[in-house]
Amino acid sequence: MSAGNQKVSILGVPLDLGASKLGATGGPDAIRRTGISKALEALNYDVIYDDDIEVEERPDDQGNSKTRFKKQIIKVCEDLADAAYKALKKGSIPLTLGGDHSLAMGSVAGSWKYFKEKKQNIGLIWVDAHGDMNTSATSPSGNIHGMPLASLLGLGDKKLVGIGGKGAKVKARNVVLIGIRDLDENEKHNLRETGVTVFTMKEIDRYGMPRICERAIEAASDQTDGIHVSFDIDAADPALAVGTGTKARGGLTYRECHLLMEMFADSEMLCALDMVEVNPLEDAFNQTAVLASELIQSAFGKSIF
Repeated sequence: MSAGNQKVSILGVPLDLGASKLGATGGPDAIRRTGISKALEALNYDVIYDDDIEVEERPDDQGNSKTRFKKQIIKVCEDLADAAYKALKKGSIPLTLGGDHSLAMGSVAGSWKYFKEKKQNIGLIWVDAHGDMNTSATSPSGNIHGMPLASLLGLGDKKLVGIGGKGAKVKARNVVLIGIRDLDENEKHNLRETGVTVFTMKEIDRYGMPRICERAIEAASDQTDGIHVSFDIDAADPALAVGTGTKARGGLTYRECHLLMEMFADSEMLCALDMVEVNPLEDAFNQTAVLASELIQSAFGKSIF
């Protein structure tokens, strides 16, 4: 789906139940405060919807320690999957603002359902410092924001895998991770077993972002009809993105982040975008939310010239 549709639906997900640190609940409004809606309108998009998915207040009972707050997160993700699906049905690109990365189980499920009805497949590009490939059996923390990609690939807890519909939502051959630099041993094993494409910071340093992005788009678009991009702001170096909960040094530079998003826009394959893990409690002067807003604009076609 190309940007020529000129419609976008903003879906805020004030969720931090999947993470250890509090504060990502404020991410959607922090990004809104940058004027993202008006910025998208200036890029000739009609913002046809802008509201939040309801999230229950953090309960005292976290549930099973291996999948903390699973019941509440599943409810949020099911609601998000439905909202993203309805947005696509209306010819609108869902822009999901987070919120912790566990929400991607819902947003990607919504894209999957829409394209599945048309007997089509989606690709998934996961931009992140981390692999998010743990399961309830391997997670050292029980935090579900470390599990969404594994769940989308059909691994782990069956209820998480079943969000939005039965089974895996993406084929491993069409899944690409970019910016990875912090993996535990179990995640390394799961990534190797699934056979997804992984571009660590080493590959980016060695080959450069233009080549990496070209290869990522090629893999994600092979026999698919749209690419869902899920961007964790911690993919950027902490010097740029201090306002996030799980920082890892040595991340993407400002221009690498923008080039990535600009090339996604140029591909005309972007069908949905997540911008997650913005945490204003960790931020200074809302600078991380501003970066997130700028990157969203690049993905939606803002150019230098």
